[in-house]
Amino acid sequence: MSDLSRTVPQEQLVSQDLLHLSPTPVINLGHLSLDDSVTRSGVINQIARACHDLGYFQVTNHGISQSVMDCAVEAASDFFQLPSEAKEQFASQDLRKPVRYDTSSKDSISMSRAFLKHYAHPPRDWIQYWPDKPPIYREYMGKYAVEVRRVALHLMQAILEGLGLGKEYMNEKFQQGSQLLSVNCYPKASQDAMTIGLAPHSDYGFLTILLTSCQGLQVVDRSSDDSWKTVQQLPHALHVHVGDHMEVLSNGQIKTVVHRAVLNPEEARISIASIHGFELHEKVACAKELVDEQNPPKYKESSFTDFLDHLTANMDNKNRNFLESLRM
Repeated sequence: MSDLSRTVPQEQLVSQDLLHLSPTPVINLGHLSLDDSVTRSGVINQIARACHDLGYFQVTNHGISQSVMDCAVEAASDFFQLPSEAKEQFASQDLRKPVRYDTSSKDSISMSRAFLKHYAHPPRDWIQYWPDKPPIYREYMGKYAVEVRRVALHLMQAILEGLGLGKEYMNEKFQQGSQLLSVNCYPKASQDAMTIGLAPHSDYGFLTILLTSCQGLQVVDRSSDDSWKTVQQLPHALHVHVGDHMEVLSNGQIKTVVHRAVLNPEEARISIASIHGFELHEKVACAKELVDEQNPPKYKESSFTDFLDHLTANMDNKNRNFLESLRM
């Protein structure tokens, strides 16, 4: 049940002194709901440009209260502070488990993290499998999951408009789609420890929306010689980046984002990645509206189940690049 689809060998990592912090596009999502068509069109264009040029941006005024966000982080933190035996009951090497806990000692992608992954939509189908300890987990994480999915659907409509497909494009499939929460805990960096918490990779889905407790996310900056860029930590903002299936759907007009996590030298870090896609068995193909003689389909169709099959078949291969396996 991994969300990881692209990795690179450790020797290809960029040294810490080459990293930089620079502004990320910040989009006021509230403007999408305005009756002013000119303002709304401007936001659609901002999102389209950010997706096309960078593949990532941040959103403010997204409608999720600070208390809901804080409570989700609190629930995650409390879970990782549980005794080992309480967490290990969710440990499994089966990627198809509805809930799965693991650590860097077992996971070939993680380098210094613990994680809990579970499906979240629709809640009635999955929440029964979530941890019931700490007692706040299901309530707090459940509220956040519902709210962040609303944001994801709103963003998908805007991105589809930016692609010229219209906001109602395949609306039913997106409404019925899957949501995977990847809840992560990274320790505070120490002088003797490796600074990389999670190796470079891309996510399988259309969109990933990330809530973090502190700075530590880095993305490959395509606008600056593919150097590593540390993502700014803005109050009440959510980070958004596109995944492999967005690249497929757009027939390569939008590129997936390679990113990684580094350990924060000041404090331990919690991150909650909400990854959004079609239903588990639903295939994603290049939109026929974006295919013609000059732009033939560049990718084979695939589903989340195909992604899991690919990971399972390549468990011993750290370069498990799902997207590359789809290229035609």
